[in-house]
Amino acid sequence: MDMAALIAVLGVAFFFTYTNGFHDSANAIATSVSTRALTPRAALAMAAVMNLAGAFLGSGVAHTVSQGIIETPTGNQGMVILFAALVGAITWNLVTWYFGLPSSSSHALFGGMVGAALAGGTEVFWNGVVDKIVIPMIVSPIVGLVGGYLVMLAILWIFRRANPHRAKRNFRVAQTASAAAMALAHGLQDAQKTMGIVVMALTISGHQTTDDIPVWVKISCATMLSLGTYAGGWRIMRTLGRKIIELDPPQGFAAEATASTVMYITSFVFKAPISTTHVITSAIMGVGATKRIRAVRWGVAKNIVLGWFITMPAAAVVAALMYWFVHLFWG
Repeated sequence: MDMAALIAVLGVAFFFTYTNGFHDSANAIATSVSTRALTPRAALAMAAVMNLAGAFLGSGVAHTVSQGIIETPTGNQGMVILFAALVGAITWNLVTWYFGLPSSSSHALFGGMVGAALAGGTEVFWNGVVDKIVIPMIVSPIVGLVGGYLVMLAILWIFRRANPHRAKRNFRVAQTASAAAMALAHGLQDAQKTMGIVVMALTISGHQTTDDIPVWVKISCATMLSLGTYAGGWRIMRTLGRKIIELDPPQGFAAEATASTVMYITSFVFKAPISTTHVITSAIMGVGATKRIRAVRWGVAKNIVLGWFITMPAAAVVAALMYWFVHLFWG
C-alpha cells in the first residue's frame, strides 16, 4: 500500500505540473504572441526550454513548500493528504483554464495543501502561510502594477523622440529576451513547488531522509512543466494578451521585464513562492494605465482579481472533500 500510495502521489504530482505548464504558459508568452514579436509555436518552444533551465537555478522555493506550510504528515494518511491537495489544485486549474481565467496554479496548490491538512488533522503553519503566501500574494501584484507603470513611463520618456515604427520593431526583438527571462523565472518558481511536494512524499514513504532534492526529481518536474508549457494554454493566452488591453511591443517588453524582475527577487532573496500569474497580469494592467486609465478593461481585470481571492478557498474545499472521500473508501 505504501509503494502504491507513493506511485499514485508522484503520478498526480507530475500531472499537476503538466497542468501548471499549460495553464501558465500564457504568463510567459502571451504578451510576445499578442504583439507578434514571436509566433505562437516559436514562443511555446522557447518557453518550454527556458522552463526546463529555470527549474535548476535554485531550491529555496521548494524548501518553503515542503517545510513551511504544513507539518509533514506520516504514513498512508500523509499520502492521502498530499494526493487530495494535488487533486484540489488540478481541479481548480482545469476549471479556470476552461473559462480562460488566469488564476494562480501556485495558490491552488497551497490552498489544496491547507484544505487537505485541515481535513486530515495535520498542523498548518499559519505564520508560514501568512508570511510566505498571503503577504506575497497581496504585495507582489501591487509591485507588479506600480513597477509596470513606472517602467513604461521610463520607456516613453527615453524614446520620446524615437521613430515610432523603428522603436516598435526594436522592441519586438527585445521582447524575445524579456519573454525568455519570464519563462526562465516561471521555471524557477513553478517547477520548484512540485519538487517540494515530491520531496514530502519521498520523506513520508521513508525513501528520503534529507532536505536535498534528488536530481531525478528536478529533471522530472522540469520536464513535465516544459511539456505542459509546450501544449499551450490558448484560452488564457487570449485573456492576457488581448482582453485586458491591446498591447504593443514596448508595452509587452515593459510588462515582461517588470514581472520577471519581481520573480527573480522573490525567488532568490525571499525564497517566497509567488504567483507568476498575479505578477504578469498586474504588470500588464500597470503598463496599460500609462496610455490612459480607460485603456485597461477594468471589468475583465476585476473578474481576474476576484478569481485570485477565490483560488485558495476553492482548492482547499475540493482537497478536503477528496481527502474525506479517499479516507472513507480506503481508510
